Amino acid sequence: MARFIFITGGVVSSLGKGLASAALGALLQARGYSVRLRKLDPYLNVDPGTMSPFEHGEVFVTDDGAETDLDLGHYERFTGVPARKTDSVSSGRIYSDVLEKERRGDYLGKTIQVVPHVTNQIKDFISIGEDEVDFMLCEIGGTVGDIEGLPFFEAIRQFAHDKPQGQCIFMHLTLLPYLAASGELKTKPTQHSVKELQSIGIAPDILVCRSEQPIPEKEREKIALFCNVRKQCVVAAYDLKSIYEAPLAYHEQGLDQAVLDAFGISPAPAPKLEVWHDVYDRIHNPEGQVKVAIVGKYTQLEDAYKSIAEALTHGGMANRVKVKIEWVDAELFDNDDATPYLEGFHAILVPGGFGERGTEGKIKAAKFAREKKIPYLGICLGMQMAVIEAARNVAGLEKAGSEEFDHEAGKKRFEPVVYHLKEWVQGNHMVARKADDDKGGTMRLGAYDATLIEGSKVAEVYGSTSIEERHRHRYEVDIKYRDMLEASGLKFSGMSPDGKLPEIVEWEGHPWFIGVQFHPELKSKPFAPHPLFADFVRAAVDTSRLV
Repeated sequence: MARFIFITGGVVSSLGKGLASAALGALLQARGYSVRLRKLDPYLNVDPGTMSPFEHGEVFVTDDGAETDLDLGHYERFTGVPARKTDSVSSGRIYSDVLEKERRGDYLGKTIQVVPHVTNQIKDFISIGEDEVDFMLCEIGGTVGDIEGLPFFEAIRQFAHDKPQGQCIFMHLTLLPYLAASGELKTKPTQHSVKELQSIGIAPDILVCRSEQPIPEKEREKIALFCNVRKQCVVAAYDLKSIYEAPLAYHEQGLDQAVLDAFGISPAPAPKLEVWHDVYDRIHNPEGQVKVAIVGKYTQLEDAYKSIAEALTHGGMANRVKVKIEWVDAELFDNDDATPYLEGFHAILVPGGFGERGTEGKIKAAKFAREKKIPYLGICLGMQMAVIEAARNVAGLEKAGSEEFDHEAGKKRFEPVVYHLKEWVQGNHMVARKADDDKGGTMRLGAYDATLIEGSKVAEVYGSTSIEERHRHRYEVDIKYRDMLEASGLKFSGMSPDGKLPEIVEWEGHPWFIGVQFHPELKSKPFAPHPLFADFVRAAVDTSRLV
């Protein structure tokens, strides 16, 4: 039976609940325990899949096809435990499920209320798989006091009340602001946050306090006294140069020991932190630096490409170099020469995205990388732009484009070498989609197999001809253009097992030019960098030595 740790936040958002949860999960693993991490989000969207990246950052996709909050990416990167559909839920999903039950008559005509029907649905979700692990960490999105979060707080209060004593604890993240004028940390916001939490029946066992300054012993004692927690359970969380310092930093502050003490686990197994010491060493002792341009259209918000940025960092760690990422807005050269914007970089990455805006700039980025022999990694839309560039500028199909852009414009302007994916094989059955289907959850989502051409660059990178990667797209390169493009030098080096869907393309004779229809960044970890990113950064290192 799992022990449950509920992680809540107060004072302000973006304090790092997701990172604290992920780091704690890694520390518990280091002590020999199995863990699973979950995110409960109060927003009313059914999932983040149709939300703009500017609203909620990137959408993280699981192997089983769930579109989830980006915090699940942190969970996977720190623990290596693959997230599942049952690890992420929103208020929208909870209310939707409750109303579906009501329509079916499951509640036998009763009046449907937040308590007990919504809270019971949340508790049922939390309970899924509780016999599978030693610790279940559940992060509640938002901050205490948010009106939309109240059903979740009530549900976890009830959940802890229902379980045997000592099976659930509460960890609360707060802010200790520093007032430069008076030269002191202020504990009052933390006191008020805990008071708000206590007013709904939850007493925190551990406080994690974000602070820019060291927390004096006097303030620590004050927080412990007024918030009714033990002094050793007031854990400092300081700003870090890298998120991958978090496990060691939290261990140094005693977070994992405080958690084990709160559960009465004694003696506690000693932690084995060698892997995190190695990660720390690789981050802080690079032997060089490479510059990589990420050419996208959401460059104003780095969280839109969070997993890509982290995967590049992992690739740098694999090569013991620092990867300096520069965000380049593709729209800047939609109608201009790309050279002034892209020269000087050691590698170019074009990520996924939706819609026509910025695509001409991405096509020019692919052309620049092809002609200048600069390492290029195209992901999802980035692969499609590379194919369109090859069709237009090498194969002679001047009007090559994507059906997606014609669909947006409402008229036919292009020869669609990229088309709307209407059907594909998923497991043992055929999936069918129409262009006018609902947007949410209708893409090709989750893990799919691919077969690589023996002797290809990508097969060499993976060290295998059979791979499984995560997808999130509704448009696909049309296989009917394969012969024409391969005759021009663009090899289709990876295909779906049935040979119908192009998964990977690469330019023959180019030092490193690979486009993939899937999202390899979603499976990269600091202690296990994804092979594509590791080799992409290695190619960038080779380029830097030639400059």
